[in-house]
Amino acid sequence: MSNRSSPAAPGDVPARTITFAHRVEYGALRSAIGFLGAMRWRRAVRAGAAIGRFAYTPLGIRRDVVESQVAAAFPEAGERELRSIARGAFEHLGRVTVETALLSRMDPAGVLELFESVEGWDVVERLRARERGLIMVTGHLGNWELGGAYIAARGVPLDVVVRRMGNPLFDGYLTRTRSRLGMRVVRDRDAVRRTPRTLRAGGAVAFLTDQAGLNLASTFVPFFGRPAKTPRGPAVFALRLGTPVVFGTALLLPSGRYRLVFEEIPVRNSGDHDADVDELVKAYTQKLESWVRRAPEQYFWQHHRWKRQPDDTPEELRDPVEASRG
Repeated sequence: MSNRSSPAAPGDVPARTITFAHRVEYGALRSAIGFLGAMRWRRAVRAGAAIGRFAYTPLGIRRDVVESQVAAAFPEAGERELRSIARGAFEHLGRVTVETALLSRMDPAGVLELFESVEGWDVVERLRARERGLIMVTGHLGNWELGGAYIAARGVPLDVVVRRMGNPLFDGYLTRTRSRLGMRVVRDRDAVRRTPRTLRAGGAVAFLTDQAGLNLASTFVPFFGRPAKTPRGPAVFALRLGTPVVFGTALLLPSGRYRLVFEEIPVRNSGDHDADVDELVKAYTQKLESWVRRAPEQYFWQHHRWKRQPDDTPEELRDPVEASRG
Protein backbone atom coordinates (compact mmCIF):
# COMPACT_ATOMS: atom_id res chain seq x y z
CA MET A 1 0.00 0.00 0.00
CA SER A 2 1.46 3.36 -0.97
CA ASN A 3 1.27 6.37 1.36
CA ARG A 4 -0.31 9.55 0.13
CA SER A 5 0.44 13.03 1.31
CA SER A 6 -2.14 15.22 2.95
CA PRO A 7 -3.53 18.01 0.76
CA ALA A 8 -1.79 21.28 1.38
CA ALA A 9 -3.71 24.40 2.29
CA PRO A 10 -2.52 27.66 0.75
CA GLY A 11 0.95 28.41 2.02
CA ASP A 12 1.42 24.96 3.58
CA VAL A 13 4.55 23.35 2.15
CA PRO A 14 5.59 20.66 1.96
CA ALA A 15 2.69 18.22 2.32
CA ARG A 16 3.28 15.46 4.85
CA THR A 17 3.16 11.73 4.40
CA ILE A 18 0.15 10.03 5.96
CA THR A 19 1.14 6.80 7.69
CA PHE A 20 -0.93 3.76 8.57
CA ALA A 21 -0.75 4.82 12.24
CA HIS A 22 -2.18 8.23 11.32
CA ARG A 23 -5.11 6.53 9.61
CA VAL A 24 -5.78 4.26 12.57
CA GLU A 25 -5.66 7.20 15.01
CA TYR A 26 -7.92 9.29 12.83
CA GLY A 27 -10.38 6.43 12.33
CA ALA A 28 -10.59 5.95 16.08
CA LEU A 29 -11.12 9.69 16.54
CA ARG A 30 -13.95 9.87 14.01
CA SER A 31 -15.59 6.82 15.56
CA ALA A 32 -15.38 8.46 18.98
CA ILE A 33 -16.84 11.70 17.60
CA GLY A 34 -19.71 9.76 16.06
CA PHE A 35 -20.37 7.99 19.37
CA LEU A 36 -20.15 11.17 21.46
CA GLY A 37 -22.12 13.19 18.90
CA ALA A 38 -25.10 10.90 19.46
CA MET A 39 -25.19 12.00 23.12
CA ARG A 40 -26.52 15.20 24.59
CA TRP A 41 -23.79 17.85 24.84
CA ARG A 42 -23.50 17.71 28.64
CA ARG A 43 -23.35 13.95 28.73
CA ALA A 44 -20.65 13.93 26.05
CA VAL A 45 -18.45 16.42 27.85
CA ARG A 46 -18.91 14.55 31.14
CA ALA A 47 -17.63 11.49 29.31
CA GLY A 48 -14.63 13.55 28.22
CA ALA A 49 -13.94 14.56 31.82
CA ALA A 50 -14.13 10.91 32.87
CA ILE A 51 -11.59 9.98 30.18
CA GLY A 52 -9.34 12.74 31.51
CA ARG A 53 -9.57 11.34 35.04
CA PHE A 54 -8.65 7.92 33.73
CA ALA A 55 -5.60 9.41 31.99
CA TYR A 56 -4.51 10.90 35.33
CA THR A 57 -5.07 7.75 37.30
CA PRO A 58 -4.55 4.88 36.79
CA LEU A 59 -2.81 5.56 33.45
CA GLY A 60 -0.64 8.42 34.72
CA ILE A 61 -0.10 9.94 31.25
CA ARG A 62 2.25 12.94 31.76
CA ARG A 63 1.19 12.99 35.40
CA ASP A 64 4.74 13.81 36.51
CA VAL A 65 4.80 16.81 34.14
CA VAL A 66 1.53 18.17 35.48
CA GLU A 67 2.18 17.59 39.17
CA SER A 68 5.72 18.99 39.15
CA GLN A 69 4.70 22.12 37.24
CA VAL A 70 1.63 22.76 39.42
CA ALA A 71 3.81 22.39 42.51
CA ALA A 72 6.33 24.86 41.08
CA ALA A 73 3.62 27.39 40.22
CA PHE A 74 1.90 27.12 43.63
CA PRO A 75 4.64 26.38 46.18
CA GLU A 76 2.38 27.53 49.01
CA ALA A 77 -0.28 24.90 48.27
CA GLY A 78 -0.57 21.67 50.24
CA GLU A 79 -0.28 18.20 48.74
CA ARG A 80 -4.03 17.67 48.70
CA GLU A 81 -4.69 20.94 46.87
CA LEU A 82 -1.93 20.27 44.35
CA ARG A 83 -3.33 16.85 43.50
CA SER A 84 -6.81 18.33 43.20
CA ILE A 85 -5.55 20.89 40.68
CA ALA A 86 -3.65 18.24 38.73
CA ARG A 87 -6.65 15.89 38.61
CA GLY A 88 -8.89 18.79 37.60
CA ALA A 89 -6.49 19.72 34.80
CA PHE A 90 -6.82 16.22 33.34
CA GLU A 91 -10.61 16.28 33.65
CA HIS A 92 -10.74 19.69 32.01
CA LEU A 93 -8.48 18.67 29.14
CA GLY A 94 -10.69 15.66 28.49
CA ARG A 95 -13.72 17.89 28.41
CA VAL A 96 -12.10 20.48 26.13
CA THR A 97 -10.94 17.75 23.77
CA VAL A 98 -14.51 16.50 23.39
CA GLU A 99 -15.92 20.01 23.02
CA THR A 100 -13.36 20.81 20.32
CA ALA A 101 -14.08 17.58 18.47
CA LEU A 102 -17.84 18.24 18.55
CA LEU A 103 -17.42 21.78 17.20
CA SER A 104 -17.49 20.20 13.75
CA ARG A 105 -21.21 19.59 14.28
CA MET A 106 -22.03 23.15 15.34
CA ASP A 107 -22.94 26.35 13.55
CA PRO A 108 -22.14 29.91 14.75
CA ALA A 109 -25.50 30.22 16.54
CA GLY A 110 -24.75 27.03 18.47
CA VAL A 111 -21.34 28.38 19.45
CA LEU A 112 -22.86 31.56 20.89
CA GLU A 113 -25.24 29.46 23.01
CA LEU A 114 -22.29 27.90 24.83
CA PHE A 115 -21.49 31.23 26.54
CA GLU A 116 -23.26 32.36 29.68
CA SER A 117 -21.58 35.75 29.89
CA VAL A 118 -19.25 37.93 27.84
CA GLU A 119 -17.28 40.80 29.38
CA GLY A 120 -15.29 43.37 27.47
CA TRP A 121 -16.81 42.97 24.01
CA ASP A 122 -17.13 46.76 24.01
CA VAL A 123 -13.32 46.84 24.29
CA VAL A 124 -13.04 44.72 21.14
CA GLU A 125 -15.45 46.97 19.23
CA ARG A 126 -13.77 50.18 20.42
CA LEU A 127 -10.30 49.04 19.38
CA ARG A 128 -11.49 47.66 16.04
CA ALA A 129 -12.98 51.08 15.31
CA ARG A 130 -9.44 52.47 15.11
CA GLU A 131 -9.09 50.54 11.83
CA ARG A 132 -5.58 49.36 12.66
CA GLY A 133 -6.58 45.72 12.97
CA LEU A 134 -6.58 43.83 16.26
CA ILE A 135 -4.13 41.40 17.81
CA MET A 136 -5.78 38.94 20.17
CA VAL A 137 -3.62 36.97 22.59
CA THR A 138 -4.61 34.06 24.80
CA GLY A 139 -3.20 30.89 26.30
CA HIS A 140 -4.16 27.27 26.78
CA LEU A 141 -6.64 28.15 29.50
CA GLY A 142 -10.33 27.32 29.62
CA ASN A 143 -11.42 26.49 26.07
CA TRP A 144 -9.33 28.56 23.68
CA GLU A 145 -10.95 26.97 20.61
CA LEU A 146 -14.41 28.06 21.74
CA GLY A 147 -13.08 31.56 22.38
CA GLY A 148 -11.89 31.85 18.79
CA ALA A 149 -15.13 30.37 17.47
CA TYR A 150 -17.11 32.97 19.44
CA ILE A 151 -15.16 35.87 17.96
CA ALA A 152 -15.71 34.56 14.43
CA ALA A 153 -19.40 33.93 15.18
CA ARG A 154 -19.74 37.62 16.06
CA GLY A 155 -18.63 38.48 12.54
CA VAL A 156 -15.02 39.51 13.21
CA PRO A 157 -12.64 38.41 10.40
CA LEU A 158 -10.23 36.27 12.39
CA ASP A 159 -6.92 34.60 11.52
CA VAL A 160 -5.72 31.99 14.02
CA VAL A 161 -1.98 31.33 14.04
CA VAL A 162 -1.34 27.65 14.79
CA ARG A 163 1.33 24.97 14.66
CA ARG A 164 0.90 21.77 12.70
CA MET A 165 -0.42 18.83 14.69
CA GLY A 166 1.38 15.51 14.69
CA ASN A 167 -1.35 13.67 12.80
CA PRO A 168 -1.99 15.41 9.44
CA LEU A 169 -5.46 13.88 9.13
CA PHE A 170 -6.60 15.29 12.46
CA ASP A 171 -4.81 18.53 11.62
CA GLY A 172 -6.88 18.78 8.45
CA TYR A 173 -10.07 17.91 10.32
CA LEU A 174 -9.52 20.69 12.84
CA THR A 175 -8.55 23.14 10.10
CA ARG A 176 -11.80 22.42 8.24
CA THR A 177 -13.79 22.85 11.46
CA ARG A 178 -12.18 26.20 12.19
CA SER A 179 -12.72 27.37 8.62
CA ARG A 180 -16.38 26.37 8.62
CA LEU A 181 -16.91 28.41 11.79
CA GLY A 182 -15.40 31.50 10.18
CA MET A 183 -11.75 31.35 11.21
CA ARG A 184 -8.84 31.38 8.77
CA VAL A 185 -5.98 29.11 9.77
CA VAL A 186 -2.46 30.53 9.38
CA ARG A 187 0.52 28.26 10.01
CA ASP A 188 3.20 29.74 12.24
CA ARG A 189 5.69 29.59 9.35
CA ASP A 190 3.40 31.92 7.35
CA ALA A 191 2.51 34.36 10.13
CA VAL A 192 5.27 36.88 9.36
CA ARG A 193 4.04 37.20 5.77
CA ARG A 194 0.28 37.06 6.27
CA THR A 195 -0.35 38.80 9.58
CA PRO A 196 0.51 42.36 8.39
CA ARG A 197 -1.89 41.95 5.46
CA THR A 198 -4.76 40.96 7.73
CA LEU A 199 -4.10 43.74 10.22
CA ARG A 200 -3.81 46.42 7.54
CA ALA A 201 -7.15 45.20 6.14
CA GLY A 202 -8.75 45.72 9.57
CA GLY A 203 -8.96 42.05 10.52
CA ALA A 204 -8.02 40.35 13.77
CA VAL A 205 -5.23 37.83 14.36
CA ALA A 206 -5.24 35.45 17.33
CA PHE A 207 -2.09 33.98 18.91
CA LEU A 208 -1.60 31.38 21.62
CA THR A 209 1.25 32.89 23.59
CA ASP A 210 2.21 30.15 26.02
CA GLN A 211 3.96 27.83 23.57
CA ALA A 212 6.99 28.95 21.62
CA GLY A 213 6.24 28.36 17.93
CA LEU A 214 8.86 26.50 15.95
CA ASN A 215 8.77 29.18 13.28
CA LEU A 216 8.27 32.28 15.43
CA ALA A 217 10.90 34.28 17.30
CA SER A 218 10.66 34.05 21.08
CA THR A 219 12.01 35.66 24.20
CA PHE A 220 12.24 34.60 27.84
CA VAL A 221 9.89 36.28 30.33
CA PRO A 222 8.75 35.24 33.82
CA PHE A 223 5.77 32.90 34.07
CA PHE A 224 5.01 32.03 37.69
CA GLY A 225 8.48 33.38 38.52
CA ARG A 226 10.41 31.11 36.14
CA PRO A 227 11.81 32.13 32.73
CA ALA A 228 9.56 30.74 30.00
CA LYS A 229 10.20 30.87 26.27
CA THR A 230 7.37 32.98 24.85
CA PRO A 231 6.47 34.12 21.31
CA ARG A 232 7.34 37.76 20.63
CA GLY A 233 5.55 37.94 17.28
CA PRO A 234 2.34 39.54 18.60
CA ALA A 235 4.36 42.28 20.32
CA VAL A 236 6.51 42.92 17.23
CA PHE A 237 3.44 43.28 14.99
CA ALA A 238 1.67 45.52 17.49
CA LEU A 239 4.58 47.94 17.79
CA ARG A 240 5.51 48.03 14.10
CA LEU A 241 1.95 48.44 12.82
CA GLY A 242 0.40 50.43 15.66
CA THR A 243 -2.10 47.64 16.26
CA PRO A 244 -3.93 47.37 19.61
CA VAL A 245 -3.71 44.17 21.65
CA VAL A 246 -6.49 42.39 23.54
CA PHE A 247 -6.18 39.44 25.89
CA GLY A 248 -9.11 37.05 25.92
CA THR A 249 -10.00 33.87 27.77
CA ALA A 250 -13.03 31.57 27.94
CA LEU A 251 -13.45 29.96 31.38
CA LEU A 252 -15.80 27.13 32.26
CA LEU A 253 -18.53 27.96 34.79
CA PRO A 254 -20.31 25.55 37.17
CA SER A 255 -23.32 25.71 34.84
CA GLY A 256 -21.32 23.97 32.12
CA ARG A 257 -21.32 27.09 29.94
CA TYR A 258 -18.50 29.60 29.53
CA ARG A 259 -17.56 33.07 30.68
CA LEU A 260 -15.61 35.00 28.03
CA VAL A 261 -13.49 37.97 29.09
CA PHE A 262 -11.59 40.51 26.97
CA GLU A 263 -9.07 43.01 28.36
CA GLU A 264 -6.87 45.52 26.56
CA ILE A 265 -3.10 45.15 26.93
CA PRO A 266 -1.54 48.62 26.69
CA VAL A 267 1.04 49.02 23.91
CA ARG A 268 3.74 51.52 24.84
CA ASN A 269 6.25 52.75 22.30
CA SER A 270 9.24 54.44 23.94
CA GLY A 271 11.40 54.30 20.82
CA ASP A 272 13.52 51.43 22.15
CA HIS A 273 11.99 48.70 19.99
CA ASP A 274 13.58 45.65 21.59
CA ALA A 275 12.84 46.83 25.11
CA ASP A 276 9.26 47.70 24.18
CA VAL A 277 8.74 44.27 22.63
CA ASP A 278 10.06 42.54 25.74
CA GLU A 279 7.80 44.64 27.98
CA LEU A 280 4.74 43.82 25.89
CA VAL A 281 5.55 40.10 25.88
CA LYS A 282 5.94 40.31 29.65
CA ALA A 283 2.61 42.15 29.96
CA TYR A 284 0.52 39.61 28.11
CA THR A 285 2.28 36.75 29.89
CA GLN A 286 1.52 38.32 33.26
CA LYS A 287 -2.10 38.75 32.22
CA LEU A 288 -2.34 35.06 31.35
CA GLU A 289 -0.74 34.12 34.67
CA SER A 290 -3.26 36.24 36.58
CA TRP A 291 -6.13 34.31 34.98
CA VAL A 292 -4.45 30.92 35.44
CA ARG A 293 -4.24 31.72 39.16
CA ARG A 294 -8.03 32.14 39.20
CA ALA A 295 -8.71 28.78 37.55
CA PRO A 296 -5.53 26.66 37.71
CA GLU A 297 -7.45 23.43 37.06
CA GLN A 298 -8.43 24.79 33.64
CA TYR A 299 -4.85 25.30 32.44
CA PHE A 300 -2.97 23.00 30.05
CA TRP A 301 -0.28 21.89 32.52
CA GLN A 302 0.36 18.84 30.34
CA HIS A 303 2.55 21.07 28.17
CA HIS A 304 6.16 21.13 29.36
CA ARG A 305 6.17 24.92 29.81
CA TRP A 306 9.65 25.49 31.27
CA LYS A 307 11.53 22.93 29.20
CA ARG A 308 13.64 25.58 27.45
CA GLN A 309 15.40 28.15 29.60
CA PRO A 310 18.40 30.52 29.39
CA ASP A 311 21.74 28.98 30.27
CA ASP A 312 22.20 31.35 33.21
CA THR A 313 18.91 30.45 34.93
CA PRO A 314 19.49 29.91 38.68
CA GLU A 315 19.18 26.30 39.78
CA GLU A 316 16.09 26.99 41.91
CA LEU A 317 14.24 28.43 38.90
CA ARG A 318 15.11 25.72 36.41
CA ASP A 319 12.69 23.29 34.83
CA PRO A 320 10.72 21.62 37.67
CA VAL A 321 9.92 18.57 35.54
CA GLU A 322 13.59 17.70 35.06
CA ALA A 323 14.26 18.43 38.72
CA SER A 324 11.51 15.99 39.76
CA ARG A 325 13.01 13.29 37.55
CA GLY A 326 16.37 13.71 39.22
